[in-house]
Amino acid sequence: MLPRPLPSIIALALVFASPVGAGEIRQSPRAVIELFTSQGCSSCPAADAHLTELAKQPEIIALAYHVDYWDYIGWPDTFGASANSDHQRAYAQSWGSSRIFTPQMVVNGSEGVVGSRQQEVGIAIQNAELELPVELKTHGDMLKISIGPKEGLREAVVWLVTFIDRADVAIERGENEGKTIAYTQIVTGRQVLGMWEPATGAKLKLPLAEVLSEPANGAVILVQEDRDGLPGRIIGAASFLQ
Repeated sequence: MLPRPLPSIIALALVFASPVGAGEIRQSPRAVIELFTSQGCSSCPAADAHLTELAKQPEIIALAYHVDYWDYIGWPDTFGASANSDHQRAYAQSWGSSRIFTPQMVVNGSEGVVGSRQQEVGIAIQNAELELPVELKTHGDMLKISIGPKEGLREAVVWLVTFIDRADVAIERGENEGKTIAYTQIVTGRQVLGMWEPATGAKLKLPLAEVLSEPANGAVILVQEDRDGLPGRIIGAASFLQ
């Protein structure tokens, strides 16, 4: 089942007093790349580095979900969360599979590829397209979200995903013992904001200081189809970095 939206967000009338400076807004991407990774996985650093490079491209929104199922080998991922592992399992279930692995990159919620295979990732991105524009604007302390109507698409869920843009981690145990690895686009939270309707669209307004509560300094708005409680295609996205 989907998490219940926050009542205060549904009301679209939120007030927060702390000032937040204007940041970088990225709109109209062609692809959302979700990397499932772990600090305890020896195959992951190459994919982590590739995600960092992909995130520099203006037509890509990148997110790194650190899973926790590698923690048993002796190094608990400092960003690992069971919710991230569950999100990856939900994708697998949505595609009729029981297999999950790291590093895995999911492109627009539709296709999963081995994250360290740059050629396969490149082909998936080349063929990717997001059909629904998502517009973000900052006004004072608020982040305004506008998603217009578009016939021919299915009703979809509007998600808020928060992230840290970079952190360097010295790994003391496990398969990457002795390495200091730079991680980027690290997901810190994921929650439902509401629903997008093809006939009416959706408009929301959020307090920036609340959206970007520490340690997060960036946020992504995703519009994603729901497949009986499982994640489907991502049809629109935009991001904000403080």
